[in-house]
Amino acid sequence: MDLLEYQGKQLFARHGLRVSDGRAVTNVQEAVAAAAEVGYPVVVKAQVLIGGRGKAGGVKLAGDEAAVRKHAGNILGMDIHGHTVHKLWIEHASDIASEYYASVLLDRSAKQPLLMFSTEGGMDIEEVAEKTPEKLIRHHVDALEGLSRAEAVEIATRGGADADVIEQVADALLALYEVWLQEDATLTEINPLIVTPEREVKALDSKVSLDGNALYRHPENQGLSDVENVDPIERRAKEQGVQYVALDGDIGILGNGAGLVMSTLDVVAQAGGRPANFLDAGGGSDAEKVKQAVELILSNDAVKAVLFNIFGGITRCDEVARGLIAAFEDLKPAVPFVVRLDGTNDVEGRRLLEEAALPNVHPAATMNEAAEKVVALAGGASATAGAAA
Repeated sequence: MDLLEYQGKQLFARHGLRVSDGRAVTNVQEAVAAAAEVGYPVVVKAQVLIGGRGKAGGVKLAGDEAAVRKHAGNILGMDIHGHTVHKLWIEHASDIASEYYASVLLDRSAKQPLLMFSTEGGMDIEEVAEKTPEKLIRHHVDALEGLSRAEAVEIATRGGADADVIEQVADALLALYEVWLQEDATLTEINPLIVTPEREVKALDSKVSLDGNALYRHPENQGLSDVENVDPIERRAKEQGVQYVALDGDIGILGNGAGLVMSTLDVVAQAGGRPANFLDAGGGSDAEKVKQAVELILSNDAVKAVLFNIFGGITRCDEVARGLIAAFEDLKPAVPFVVRLDGTNDVEGRRLLEEAALPNVHPAATMNEAAEKVVALAGGASATAGAAA
C-alpha cells in the first residue's frame, strides 16, 4: 500500500525524523487557512502517487494569500499522469544548502534489508546508480542485529555527508530504518533529505510503501493511501476478497493461485498478448465467487477476450464451470472466453460447459494453446472493432 507524501511524513515524524510543518487540505479555503498556520512562504504540493509533480505544475511556491489561492485553485482537480489531485499539502518552505538521498528496502536476492545513501539527492536515483555508482552507498543490514549507530555514522561518512551534519544524517538513517521495520514497510525513501543553511537535516519529501498483508498489525495505518485514485475495480475486488490488479492490456485473466496467474500472464505475453489484469480467484472458489470474478473482469471496457486458466486442487473445476455458466446467464458477455480446466473434476467441468453450449466459449487443453487462442481472439475483436469504426 503506497502512501501519499504527507502520510509518509506523518509516519516519519512519529519515529523522530524531522519534517517541515504542514497541513493536508482539500479545498482552497483550507489551503489559505493552513498557510496562515504554518507561516509564509509556503509550498503548495499536489498529493498523488506518481512522480513528476513539479514538472507537471503540481508543486508551487507561494509568498502570500493571493498566491496560495491561485496555486491551490489551479492544482486541485489537475490530472498528473492519470492521477487526479484531490488533496494538497501546504508546507512551510525550506531553504536548502544540500540535498541527500536515503532509502531502505528489502533486497530479495540477498534476503536482507538494504539501506542506500547518496549525496546526490533530488535526482532520479536510477540515474545516479548508472552514471556515478560510486556516489551511491549500498549497505546490507543484519536483520537480527538491526542497524547500529556506528553503522549509520559510517554510512553517512563514507557517502560524503558534510562533516558537521554526519551525526544528524546518522539519526535520520536510524529513524528511516525504524520506520521500515516497525511499520512493516516494503520501502521507505527520502528524496531529498535536505540540509538547511542553519545546518538542520530533515525530510523534504517521502515515499513509503507498506506491506498490505501486515496491516492487521497496524490498525492506525489502515485508512491511509490515496483512496480517491484507487482503481474502482480494484476497490470492488478488495471488498469481495479477490486478489485483483489492473494492468494496461486487453486480455482478461482469471486463475486460481498467484503462481498460476503470474505464469498465465507470462504465457499470454509470450504469445504476443497484453493482459488487462491479474485476478487470483483463490483456492476453493465456488460458483458465486467465479461469477463475481467474471463481473470484475468485464467491468474493464478495454477487455476484448478473457482467459480462464484453472488447475483444480482445492478448487473444483465443475464449480468453476457452474460459475461461468451462471455469469453467462446473468451478464451475457459480448467478448470471447477461452477456458482451460485441468485437475479436480475437470472432466465434469468440461462436460457441463459442453452441455451448456455457451456462445463464444472456446476450450483449450494446455496453457500454450489457451494463450494462443485468446491472443488470436483478442486480435480478431480489435480488427472487428476497427472495421466497425
